Amino acid sequence: MCVAIPGEVIEIEGNTARVEVSGSVVPARIDLLSEDVEVGDYLLVHAGFAINKVDKQEAEEVRALWAELGGASW
Repeated sequence: MCVAIPGEVIEIEGNTARVEVSGSVVPARIDLLSEDVEVGDYLLVHAGFAINKVDKQEAEEVRALWAELGGASW
């Protein structure tokens, strides 16, 4: 099972984005995505890889679901 966490891109260097996730900044490889990624975009991140680009509303919905399940406190 894959658990992806939503986060906002705050910086991009080459094929790696720095993504703010729950107050922490984590690196995420973006070269597997077919879409271009820009600062301010939202990504679903799993094991250091961006697996999908999502809009802000979807990112907030995923965060709310995690909070509801007790998995995180965003």
